[in-house]
Amino acid sequence: MGGRFLSIGECMVELSQAGDGLLRKGFAGDTLNTAWYARACLPQDWSVDYFTALGDDPLSQEMLSFIEAAGIGTQHISRISGGTPGLYLINLKDGERTFSYWRSTSAARQLAADADHLRETIDAADIVYFSGITLAILSTPIAVDTFLAELRRAKASGKQVVFDPNIRPRLWANREIMLETITNGARAATLVMPSFDDEAGNFGDTDVEATIARYRALGVANIVVKDGAKGATLDFGGERSHAPAEQAVKVVDTTSAGDSFNGAFLSRFVTGSTPEEAATFAAKAAATVIGHHGALISPDLLPKA
Repeated sequence: MGGRFLSIGECMVELSQAGDGLLRKGFAGDTLNTAWYARACLPQDWSVDYFTALGDDPLSQEMLSFIEAAGIGTQHISRISGGTPGLYLINLKDGERTFSYWRSTSAARQLAADADHLRETIDAADIVYFSGITLAILSTPIAVDTFLAELRRAKASGKQVVFDPNIRPRLWANREIMLETITNGARAATLVMPSFDDEAGNFGDTDVEATIARYRALGVANIVVKDGAKGATLDFGGERSHAPAEQAVKVVDTTSAGDSFNGAFLSRFVTGSTPEEAATFAAKAAATVIGHHGALISPDLLPKA
């Protein structure tokens, strides 16, 4: 029996170097990436929807068409008159990527502006996914409060609410607000999927155990800590397990490694796999993704088992 997967956040216009001074246009964003890989790995009796806010300009329409073409539902996406998507440019130097962003006027910042529509969208889902970037882009503290209140309501009603803290300090006004909001995001979740490097660098966790203990103290029932080449440590209801990382044949582009892991993991976990089985499959998927260029690779390239 299928279900309904909802991912909430911001999709952006991506400009990458195409040579000879030309740029290539694409679309990506952490929560859309996770929805992409969830759709690729879930059986067809599951629907996958994306929720954000877009403008009414040609780029927003093109983005909408791109998401729909991937088999991801867009019927809940809000449209903001006069709005536009955010944009980022990938800069490459000696093989290293850096990013320049233009997102201060992104329509996605208003995704929680209509509280009734937000509630209806969440109510229609069985599993709800969001990230620290989702929280960081919201336009006002009131918008953050509205968004988290709806997630707490969803959690209380028995829905699976999944949170990847995906901590990006440059998106936040200051460190104190960032850590407080990330913490409140975790309180609203049933499953938290942090990356240990982020947690160590921003919360000061000395090891994976410290990360698990901190989220457990916030009332999070289930935790998956991703730790790069060291694999993933899982704590589900106090039951601990570990899934090793899959060795990539050749690391080409680490963009979307964590997002693809999350989407692949959730696709297996919600369809009956054990946490360890789901993480083992997710590690294979992530290793495949980082062996190719770009955040979004063809579903045909992903492992089937």
